[in-house]
Amino acid sequence: MTEPVLCPADPAPVTLIGPPLAPGPLVFLGDHAGALIPRSLGTLGVGEADRRRHIALDIGIGQLGRLLAEHFGATFVSQTYSRLVVDCNRAPFSPGAMPEVSDGTAIPGNTDLAETVRADRVAAIHEPYHQAIADLLAGRRAAGLPTILVALHSFTPVYAGKARPWQAGVIHGGPGSDYGRRVLAGLQGVQDLTVGDNLPYAFDDTDYTIPRHAFPNALQWLEIEIRQDLLGTPDQVAEVARWLAPVLRDAMEG
Repeated sequence: MTEPVLCPADPAPVTLIGPPLAPGPLVFLGDHAGALIPRSLGTLGVGEADRRRHIALDIGIGQLGRLLAEHFGATFVSQTYSRLVVDCNRAPFSPGAMPEVSDGTAIPGNTDLAETVRADRVAAIHEPYHQAIADLLAGRRAAGLPTILVALHSFTPVYAGKARPWQAGVIHGGPGSDYGRRVLAGLQGVQDLTVGDNLPYAFDDTDYTIPRHAFPNALQWLEIEIRQDLLGTPDQVAEVARWLAPVLRDAMEG
């Protein structure tokens, strides 16, 4: 018998912060908010410095999600474990869900994984996270509450040797993205802020969370990316929340 992915001493794979039946529509998601690795997996063969890099988590998003949830009296659904264990914004059995190499760093603990091992990680972490989102949405729907999904992500200032000038990026496309386009317009009006329109990433078929939860429920949604050098300290994260929150609020009125 193989050792369970999560043991009783490991934290739960998902945390809900804030009231699930908040009257306001915003629900914040942190697909890559956590950086923990289950005890059963050790370090995945990855050094400590790399386990703090963007390959392991979306830096700053855990705190940003908490601040925004507190500001709006909303819910933040936060993933606990590192995206290197299983990426919850990827189809569970896709190659990108458990990468063998990420941004040039080998992940020995993900090399030549058996399908049973992949299935165990999905069952322990990926599916409980998405089931928590589905249950939250079902509860809100039953209560007659409107919902807008806001998936929070962060990105590196430099990737593959190229500097990224955008301080924030709005990812939109497909059904339900009117809210995202209004947020894009609002951020473009923030003084001294350089905003990417589907940059540094664009919505594509690698995205999993929004297609799984927003599309079948006909929800408005937004994926927003914040550059990680703006999220390096608690004060910096608070400053991002300060200029982001009014834009998210105003876009609800469009």
